[in-house]
Amino acid sequence: MRVTKKLLLGTVIATAALTLAACAPSTGTTSPTESGEAGPAEITVGVITSETGPLASYGKQYLDGFKAGLEWATDGTDEVNGTKITVEYRDDAGDPDTAVGVAKELIGDGVNILAGSASSGVAAALAEQAGQNKVLFLSGPAAADAITGINDYTFRTGRQSAQDVATAGTFLGDLEGKTVTVFAQNNAFGQGNEAAVKAILGGKGATVNSVLVAEDVTEFTPFAQQVLAGSPDLVFVAWAGATSGAMWQAMSQQGVFDAVPVVTGLGDSATFGAYGEASEKISFLNHYFPGAPDNEVNDTMIEAVEKAGGTPDLFTPDGFNAAIMLVQAIKEGKGDVDAMVAALEGFEFDGPKGKLTVRASDHALIQEMYQVKLVSDGGAFTPELVDTVPADEVAPAEKQ
Repeated sequence: MRVTKKLLLGTVIATAALTLAACAPSTGTTSPTESGEAGPAEITVGVITSETGPLASYGKQYLDGFKAGLEWATDGTDEVNGTKITVEYRDDAGDPDTAVGVAKELIGDGVNILAGSASSGVAAALAEQAGQNKVLFLSGPAAADAITGINDYTFRTGRQSAQDVATAGTFLGDLEGKTVTVFAQNNAFGQGNEAAVKAILGGKGATVNSVLVAEDVTEFTPFAQQVLAGSPDLVFVAWAGATSGAMWQAMSQQGVFDAVPVVTGLGDSATFGAYGEASEKISFLNHYFPGAPDNEVNDTMIEAVEKAGGTPDLFTPDGFNAAIMLVQAIKEGKGDVDAMVAALEGFEFDGPKGKLTVRASDHALIQEMYQVKLVSDGGAFTPELVDTVPADEVAPAEKQ
């Protein structure tokens, strides 16, 4: 049975209310007031994400989900308890400096709620602005673990890297005594994944070693052989960029997939054809694809996004979650930042991925994850759900 939107958005698991030193500016024709009294007539929200630049496709997925979620959570009115929600959409172009400039402009105009972005660098910069100016920030698809618990004002609306890595470990089950090899580029992205695997899977008993490859390498046969020489129980691949195809081809030619399970993250639909002949041999961890969850909220989101001309994809639910959390914050907090923070801490709600919980201590978003495979479908590849990993099994370590 579906939980009604009014009941859903009123569900709060109360934990600790924060007592903060100062209040941020507010918008609207009346001042935010104590619980039980009328809220402001209008609240403006600044949504800052990539509409142009290298992450524009991710930004569009997020925005499609946000718009569908706001319509759903407000019954199409863009209002909650008489307060009109006005959204200022701004493009960060994937650049932290641009995002900070936009954020300062919005905050200067009295905006005390920000949301976005697809870029971890942008999200970190916006979180810093939120902390300095004491405004609420609903961080979007950006996955960097450092954003969780960064300050009292920043909340996640999507998953983080630690949940990806923990999901990779579920392909092995009991990790005690197992060996995991990280195969990655020797850059910040690859090194970050290496560190996460060592901390998370190593912390569960696995021995973790690494094969790190310089970014300018184009011949990957020796490195694939090096992976095999380590006789791992699992290979975790963290790779991005133009050399991906050649890397996967070398792994296939050297028989890595026949010798050991290989796990990597499944990205958005644009990447489904990037794995070549290895496509059906790779085990994928996954945050979201439209066919993974089976619930009415997901069905509603997909229908709304497609009706608006969009295509549901990897980061669409992050935007939808952001809208639900926004409405909850305004409903309970009435524009007062301290009260909105308290309203979100411990908040449980039904999103496109099912039951989600905002962890009170560090504002991580606890959610289920997926094991997925790619299957050939008329000359293309489509994702197929293998298993759903319960949220508590892949919850990131709690930040105090």
